[in-house]
Amino acid sequence: MAIASHPDDIEFLMAGTLILLKQAGWETHYLNISSGNCGSLVYAGSMLKKKRAKEAQNAAKILGTEYHPSLGNDLEVFYDIKTVRRLAAIIREVQPSILLTHSPVDYMEDHTNACRLALTAAFSRCLANFRTIPPRSHYIGEVTVYHGMPHGLRDPLRRRVIPGSFVDTSAVQDLKRSALAAHVSQQDWLDASQRINSYLQTMDDFGQELGQLSGRFQFAEGWRRHLHYGFCGPDTDPLSVALGSKHLINADYERSLENGC
Repeated sequence: MAIASHPDDIEFLMAGTLILLKQAGWETHYLNISSGNCGSLVYAGSMLKKKRAKEAQNAAKILGTEYHPSLGNDLEVFYDIKTVRRLAAIIREVQPSILLTHSPVDYMEDHTNACRLALTAAFSRCLANFRTIPPRSHYIGEVTVYHGMPHGLRDPLRRRVIPGSFVDTSAVQDLKRSALAAHVSQQDWLDASQRINSYLQTMDDFGQELGQLSGRFQFAEGWRRHLHYGFCGPDTDPLSVALGSKHLINADYERSLENGC
């Protein structure tokens, strides 16, 4: 399951990995916490909310993943108990083994808060006394959390972030690009707000930079595995198992070998 903040965040950061998991036989799920209602200089918020929901549904269809509706609006992605309870209910329904979400630190608070919400909702899956909205029964099962790269591949203080693993998205980059292109309302907005002249090219640039960092792949997505306490076993790494060495480099493991660990 991929949980991100805004419509198009999954496509920028996580879609290649979702596609590969789908191709490997996994059931995949797609949820943006925010509706994306503020991302335009042209459309009113109520109209844009509907438009971006449709775009996200089209993108999810391209990715072959199950779409879940958003829970709130832009700049209202707060770490609050109501949102945790709503998100926890969805996680209890899906019961994901792999949870893909944002970097713990990123350039904007919506991303950071989406990450925190996903972590707490996943952690609460087995807590019988934690109430969800709507009520859903707790379950006992492992979930391994993987954090994607921050936007621009750097933290808010401009420092480069190095992934713990690289997933080869070269073979699915065209499909990933098609999914991002489904968010047609975003081209003018990103041009104006972030000086991203082509959001498709920007996504490709991120992928190529990560591919170069991997030392092996043309395009890649980067992941860092969350500490296991309360989520899974210390060595549980289902993403590596699912994709194998053909599609994934565990950089943390290779660095440990270089250091003699």
